Amino acid sequence: QVQLVESGGGLVQAGGSLRLSCAASGSIFSINAMGWYRQAPGKQRELVAMLTSGGITNYADFVKGRFTISGDNAKNTVYLQMNSLKPEDTAVYYCNALSRGAYWGQGTQVTVSS
Repeated sequence: QVQLVESGGGLVQAGGSLRLSCAASGSIFSINAMGWYRQAPGKQRELVAMLTSGGITNYADFVKGRFTISGDNAKNTVYLQMNSLKPEDTAVYYCNALSRGAYWGQGTQVTVSS
């Protein structure tokens, strides 16, 4: 089992920045990748960014050049630095870990005002 705890969401004006954190605990040795998804009201959950245990990153086109995913192995934590935020980035952001199964955090709200 893997437990994920997110933090760092909030309200920010368009053009601003936020950094999300996701701390993993439990069977962390089995994690192959960690990443972030988001879900806006009335929309499906979508991939934002992913970081594999080998250091490979993958970004959705709509965040390329604005968001950066990184990890701190010593802290078992993955980060999502979000710059140049837009109102359409408003969503609940979920941390995800891929292990023998898929694990999810509780979600953190990000609201970008225009």
